[in-house]
Amino acid sequence: CARGLDQSLRVGKHGLPLIGAGDWNDGMNRVGEMGKGESVWLGWFLYATLVAFRPLAKARGAAARAAKWLSHAARLRASLERDGWDGNWYRRGYFDDGTPLGSSTSGECRIDSIAQSWSVISGAADPARSLRGMAAVDERLILGDEGLALLFTPPFDRTPLDPGYIKGYPPGIRENGGQYNHAATWSVIAFAALGQGDKSAEVFSLMNPIRRASTRADVQRYKVEPYAVAADVYSVAPHAGRGGWTWYTGTAGCLYRAGIEAILGFRLQGAYLLLAPCIPREWPRFEIVFRYRSTRYEIAVDNPHGVNRGVSCVELDGKTLPGGPTRIPLVDDGLTHKVHVILG
Repeated sequence: CARGLDQSLRVGKHGLPLIGAGDWNDGMNRVGEMGKGESVWLGWFLYATLVAFRPLAKARGAAARAAKWLSHAARLRASLERDGWDGNWYRRGYFDDGTPLGSSTSGECRIDSIAQSWSVISGAADPARSLRGMAAVDERLILGDEGLALLFTPPFDRTPLDPGYIKGYPPGIRENGGQYNHAATWSVIAFAALGQGDKSAEVFSLMNPIRRASTRADVQRYKVEPYAVAADVYSVAPHAGRGGWTWYTGTAGCLYRAGIEAILGFRLQGAYLLLAPCIPREWPRFEIVFRYRSTRYEIAVDNPHGVNRGVSCVELDGKTLPGGPTRIPLVDDGLTHKVHVILG
């Protein structure tokens, strides 16, 4: 991993990571085929990875490498704010010739969701800007009436620039501006991180395949299995709302984590359970049963004041835990323990 990170530190003229033959979106394989194109999304992702690996390097006595990573992360952060920000959202990157991608000046792919969601997830962006970026996602990419959360808009179709084989997909199909569920899970996580529990749950619902089988008409529109998370959902007539590839995708695991960790706020950290829910205001309560080795934890979270997030009280087996982060110590004693959390 360390060698891989060391190989990723080259940047282009904007100080952003080189996109090469594609980043997360491998369909953008010709944005940087000449070795000069850059990726804003990869900047956020690399920043988060460097910050996460730095303490591991220090723990292994690699202080010089840890210092190099931290220095590079700081430069990345400055470059992302200087040349990644477009005015109302973050750009997706730059072509080899320096033309912005994912910009208000772009004829196609004017805004890309993952550049916005990872500005939040990485923790690197200016908070006010990342808030505006996710507001733009909500306004331009979350189509509630149509039940879609788009990857980007408008799709590639007639642009003279060649982003890669992504343009070979018809508009609205798979990566070319449809609902690409792996990316949409990052929107769920980002909205929850901003405290927007209603919006986070709304996007989660758009991805939930069982919601696409509520009526016979829904089944005929979706066409694929309602019990498996599809890779994508098409967004352009006459196929709008039709599910794409199923069974090969890892999106199901991503969606599970988004629901459990981002919305329900359930995370394990060593021998502790962390609880930080961000839920819809209308949820009065939810429960989780969790087995830790031989021990059973029965967790009840009440929302008497109709809030999205914020823990006011935590009880473990009837005893109030001290203030601060909601950390529940886990024990392997073969018993059943009851956790009661009150939001407020």
